Amino acid sequence: MSAKGQDYHDRLTSFMTEHVFPAEASYEAYRHEKGPDDHTVPPVVEELKKLAKEQGLWNLFLPSESGLSNLEYAPLAELSGWSGDIAPEVLNCAAPDTGNMETLHLFANDEQRKQWLEPLLAGEIRSAFAMTEPAVASSDARNIQTTMLRDGDDYVINGRKWWITGVADPRCTIMIVMGRTNPDAASHQQQSMILVPVDTPGVTIERSLPVFGWQDQHGHCEISFDNVRVPVSNLLGEEGGGFAIAQARLGPGRIHHCMRAIGVAERALALMIDRVQKRIAFGKPLAEQGMVQQQIALSRNQIDQARLLCHKAAWTIDQHGNKSREAQKQVAQIKAIAPQMACDVIDRAIQVHGGAGVSDDFPLARLYAWHRAMRLFDGPDEVHMRTIARAELGGEKSAFAAAVNRQSGPAVNRQSGPAVNRQSGPAVTS
Repeated sequence: MSAKGQDYHDRLTSFMTEHVFPAEASYEAYRHEKGPDDHTVPPVVEELKKLAKEQGLWNLFLPSESGLSNLEYAPLAELSGWSGDIAPEVLNCAAPDTGNMETLHLFANDEQRKQWLEPLLAGEIRSAFAMTEPAVASSDARNIQTTMLRDGDDYVINGRKWWITGVADPRCTIMIVMGRTNPDAASHQQQSMILVPVDTPGVTIERSLPVFGWQDQHGHCEISFDNVRVPVSNLLGEEGGGFAIAQARLGPGRIHHCMRAIGVAERALALMIDRVQKRIAFGKPLAEQGMVQQQIALSRNQIDQARLLCHKAAWTIDQHGNKSREAQKQVAQIKAIAPQMACDVIDRAIQVHGGAGVSDDFPLARLYAWHRAMRLFDGPDEVHMRTIARAELGGEKSAFAAAVNRQSGPAVNRQSGPAVNRQSGPAVTS
């Protein structure tokens, strides 16, 4: 780590152990008391936000605010992943706000920044990003059917979105909505993005969707838009630029999720190690069982491998930019690897916990549910694997690859025609 990165890491480590982990019981108690349909934030979160801001542990994800590179931020995001329900938000580094703040930072005009970016950076409001739709395969953004048609000084929005994280939270005041503004344009220029206040007439939150039975505090909502009117001045960037904005927004968000997933896997492994050292089976601790030792070793290997690839992707973004071909390939690699790795490690931890592992007494079942969902959101595994394969198939061959390919193929006889035995009959050995 750089000296600056190490200083942040030391201070965030202390903040996590002294304040965040002890707050988890209060957070869970509040959520249990209110019930799954209540989406108000537990008061302890707002208390910790003030403390984090006072300690300078705020907006760490955004280089223009923190001065941290993506590589310097990666270990910090990993630490926050150890307590994913609390830590990212109290540091003002939680999705979808992070992606929305980056989007507003890059594409908003001065008035939009003042109205929406500044309160988001201050942690005074929350936001949502509305792209995915129930009726189409939204992994291909060109499929989006929600319409945003110009009518005088307004755009009129009609359509339905779902899995829109954060809208159920009463603090959510603004959405970035992606829709079709010109169906006759080229396929990548039909979409635009526009800012829609949540309380705009015609916006209806139909329901909050559970993930494997768990209701998130912020909610993952299905929303209908029925003749929703917003002024043309709410458009982000240029009309037809929605696809490009989506690509710019999703890249950093994907790697941030992966950074936190490594911290989650570390927590699951820590729980696993603690459990196997305390539980006795067949006359000895589980930790002395060869099968369990193998699972621990495999988990450690996978976590460290994923971390190194994640850091390489972060470094590549710092060196070449988020839109570079190198960064896009490596972000696709880590997005395909990190959630699967986390699921594997959590699953092993569940296994050694037995029945307790699938209960609410431990966080493992909930962690598994979220990271299984991560293999779908921000692009499913299959899309990222396709990106990786296309980069490999379309990439320029290295000098070594070209050299060995020239030497490949079956050995051939230098004489014309097939090799033949000069004697009659089959060749024999004595």
